[in-house]
Amino acid sequence: MKSVIFRTVAPVLTSLMVLFSVFVLLRGHNEPGGGFIGGLIAVSAVAIYGMAHGVETVRRAILFHPMAIAGAGLLAATFSGLISIFVGVPFMTGLWIYPVILGVEIPLSTVFLFDLGVYLVVVGSISSIALALEERGGE
Repeated sequence: MKSVIFRTVAPVLTSLMVLFSVFVLLRGHNEPGGGFIGGLIAVSAVAIYGMAHGVETVRRAILFHPMAIAGAGLLAATFSGLISIFVGVPFMTGLWIYPVILGVEIPLSTVFLFDLGVYLVVVGSISSIALALEERGGE
């Protein structure tokens, strides 16, 4: 897109959208949200940045190939289910640990690991599709 206003606002909007997507991911256990919705918001941010600055700029900004991100997410989601088997409970049973980091007790769960995996799968796979469509649309 050739609009100077859009190209100027896009990085700020992208940053805010990615921050909001992480917020939605983190609050998804107790309230509406989670990995899928957070991932869609993050992909929307990537698409806006891609429309403003081009596909090559986006590919340099995300550091990893989008399908590698999706693969890492699939691995994390699968691993979150396998942890319960190793503990001796049914597959995909939620398990929690409460480590103390810098004097603060932080609850970590396999449920969050699954949500994070879904987030990465959505971001990776749909970003790959969106970037391919944007490259093809430029011809």
